[in-house]
Amino acid sequence: DRDLRQNMEAKFLDIQRDYEKLSFASKSLQKDSQQKQREMEMLFQSLEKLQKEKADQQDMMAAMDMKADKAALGSKVNHSQLKENMEELDERMEDLQSQISGQEQHWNKMQQQFSDAMEEKLDRLELKTFRKHLEESWNRNLEELVDRLLSESAAGIKKQLPVPFSCLSCDRMLSVQVPGQ
Repeated sequence: DRDLRQNMEAKFLDIQRDYEKLSFASKSLQKDSQQKQREMEMLFQSLEKLQKEKADQQDMMAAMDMKADKAALGSKVNHSQLKENMEELDERMEDLQSQISGQEQHWNKMQQQFSDAMEEKLDRLELKTFRKHLEESWNRNLEELVDRLLSESAAGIKKQLPVPFSCLSCDRMLSVQVPGQ
């Protein structure tokens, strides 16, 4: 009985050390996730800034057709700058997508390692409740992290144009019916 008890205590200590290692790795992943989230927020802020600076093409064409001087309008819109900003935005979005997919792969790998370690360590009937508790805790933390990442991944909110509009050529106020209002 003594040998069995000592053997069980040694296995329990091994499992406890493994749990601490996994807990440390989980905290590290959470810190990485928080850093990625801050980077994503910076990207979204720059996207919002670009959205504010960018002119909506359909509204611009409608305004040009109504009364704008096309030569004067051409001098106000810098197409090369808009094109550069859109290319920069595309590059940032691709980088963000690759970072997210890399993070997801890392999570899947860590979950598989944890699952494998649990299968190796928790074979005895006496430890099934401990195993169940650890698995529930791990799954709950993983779901919370995934929910947090998914709930905060909105690209932005499109702002409504001010009503009434002003004429592009003479700045006179116009009353125009806006779709969706």
